[in-house]
Amino acid sequence: MTASEADLDRLHAWLEAAAARGAVPVVCGANGDMDTVASAVALASALPQAMACGRHLGRLAKRLVDEEHAPFRRLGRPTAWPTAIGGLVVVDAAAPNQLDLDLPEGVPVCVLDHHATDGWDLQDGDLSLRWPVSATTEIVTSYLAKHRPEALTPPVRRLLMAGLITDTGRFKHAGSSSFQSAVTLLGDDALDYRSLVDRIETDADLTSSDHGALVKGLQRATTTDAGPWRLVTSRAGTLEGRLASLLLGTGADVCFVVRHRDGKTRVTGRARATACREGLHLGRLFEALAERHGGEGGGHDGAAGWTSSLDRVAAET
Repeated sequence: MTASEADLDRLHAWLEAAAARGAVPVVCGANGDMDTVASAVALASALPQAMACGRHLGRLAKRLVDEEHAPFRRLGRPTAWPTAIGGLVVVDAAAPNQLDLDLPEGVPVCVLDHHATDGWDLQDGDLSLRWPVSATTEIVTSYLAKHRPEALTPPVRRLLMAGLITDTGRFKHAGSSSFQSAVTLLGDDALDYRSLVDRIETDADLTSSDHGALVKGLQRATTTDAGPWRLVTSRAGTLEGRLASLLLGTGADVCFVVRHRDGKTRVTGRARATACREGLHLGRLFEALAERHGGEGGGHDGAAGWTSSLDRVAAET
């Protein structure tokens, strides 16, 4: 038995025990991206006692969840939890503060994550599966394929594949395990890959105002040579992740987009795979900035973010 197979057996035993005790909320990260939401929805579909939930749904995640009629509960603060919780599953969140929720006390916690950073302080009875893969959907796909294959319905496969596609940057940052997960999800011709990509890439979510904001963000962009890399920075009031991806398309090696809203400054970073292979890891960079200047930071090598209370100028410098 491999280490990953042993992990999946431990996860199965933990989930079964939690379900026997009561409700099992499956909580996604506060950013509500496709990877975290798909992981929560897919895992919750395997347990009658489970419910996918979280603070926020990103635009793409909300659209696909609605289109697939997937159960998902939005949570607020203070957070209302079920009266009898058998266990709390957290997917795709490197630390408790990345949930933006009031977590219940004295409840066993299971963390499924793929980030290099780890801010969880787990206790006896808790479980952590932290795999060096490109997306948390890979962990969930492996679990369902091994222990709950009946849960891999066409809607679940589509959501998991959407999370895998987006979190790997259309497979630009994918490892071999990502393609193995894709093969599993594509099995039995249950998934029309071309149609799914069209659904992901459609601009149905973008309003005229959004298009205008992206154009202004491109106009504000400035370029700096940072050693061997071309660094591009800009500002945006919304859609900073999409703007950052557009800036990479202009020839940038690394780009940062700054957003200031409600007293918080968010820096979103994107990097080409070539820069990551040369040693750049944006997730570790933003984690170090958070430790030094406060706030929350982390992510992948090629896609990460940092939120702090610094003003925009201080965050940019």
